[in-house]
Amino acid sequence: MRRLDVSGLPDDPLAAAAVFYAQWVEVLDLPRCGGECLVLIFPAADHTHTAWRLAAVQNLARGHAPVRVNAVAGGDGAAVAAALAYLAGAPGLTGQYLQLDGTGAAPVVTSAA
Repeated sequence: MRRLDVSGLPDDPLAAAAVFYAQWVEVLDLPRCGGECLVLIFPAADHTHTAWRLAAVQNLARGHAPVRVNAVAGGDGAAVAAALAYLAGAPGLTGQYLQLDGTGAAPVVTSAA
């Protein structure tokens, strides 16, 4: 699984989307990922960034299948590590944007089935 930490985005969502597409999409080099999964790590942001980030991840995933492209945002190191472990164990999951909260989330409950 490749991890790319996205940084240097402006606070304004429209400006942030423009910077992401202008500066970050070029460095992804998705065609050379092979079958490897790529996870974009975005910094925490308010709800005004959700739509453009989700659309970007979904479009990248559709455009570069079978490479899996997902993203996580926010959270501390432990939350990011847990999300990466989850994504590594979910081979069918792609095009998802997971907003993390390492400070108040309850434990994940899974079924016994």
